[in-house]
Amino acid sequence: MKILLFGKGGQVGWELQRSLTPLGEIIALDFDSVGLCGNFADLAGLAATVRQVAPDVIVNAAAHTAVDKAESEPELAHILNALAPGVLAVEAQKLGAWLVHYSTDYVFDGSGSAPWRETDKPSPLSVYGRTKLEGEIEVAKCERHLIFRTSWVYAAHGSNFAKTILRLARERDRLTVIDDQIGAPTGAELLADITALALRTVRNSPDLAGLYHLTASGETSWHGYARHVIEYARMNEKGGASNIRVALDAVLPIPTSAYPLPAPRPLNSRLDTSRIRNIFGIVLPDWRQGVDRMLKEYLEAN
Repeated sequence: MKILLFGKGGQVGWELQRSLTPLGEIIALDFDSVGLCGNFADLAGLAATVRQVAPDVIVNAAAHTAVDKAESEPELAHILNALAPGVLAVEAQKLGAWLVHYSTDYVFDGSGSAPWRETDKPSPLSVYGRTKLEGEIEVAKCERHLIFRTSWVYAAHGSNFAKTILRLARERDRLTVIDDQIGAPTGAELLADITALALRTVRNSPDLAGLYHLTASGETSWHGYARHVIEYARMNEKGGASNIRVALDAVLPIPTSAYPLPAPRPLNSRLDTSRIRNIFGIVLPDWRQGVDRMLKEYLEAN
């Protein structure tokens, strides 16, 4: 199996280079790759790259993910999140290749409290959400496609919410963190491993193509996530709790309205994962397991 991976330098792309290796030959590209085009702003270059490589599988881990910045550059977000995946879909269809693509809970408006199902009608609030939804529509034009909608992605590689909270917890006596946005922190490692498992399963089963919600199990708020990170560090960080300055009761909850940002955030980011669990026979771990593993690795390295 020949796999063409875009976005190798991102959180998910970094982990995909590991998880996909046992499946075959991987050609991994980023926006600044030399020789083959991985720049999603160059649509003709993308098409030429796919034709030259002629892969069995295309995995797209590239996107415009700067949610607030997208509000001020909607045209670029549209190119990167919608038009470029559309080019990949056209070329994959010509080759009879599988196309794997990642999307987001931001395609929903975040209303209610029930987990969103794949069959629920999207209603994005932001440029990011709208362009990611447009990308889903384009990717689905390729007969053999897998779209994984996820939420609150983090990784040991690169920056993330947990690392930011640890830094602030060492610097400040008081933190305020949003408590009315609910979701499931989901590790890039988990996304990559499930992607590899799914590709092994669907390779000879085109009837399994489609859209799947994929997150860790359980739910929390950003406030609950922050408290968990600080509590874990207090118990496990080398050097003891003295490295953490802020007390747990000084991590204060605030509503989204108290921290306005250019792009609206969905309050309800819960995703119903029953479809992917039933079809692929997998168990999705509680969000704390992945976060704790990432924190252990990070704290030991630092």
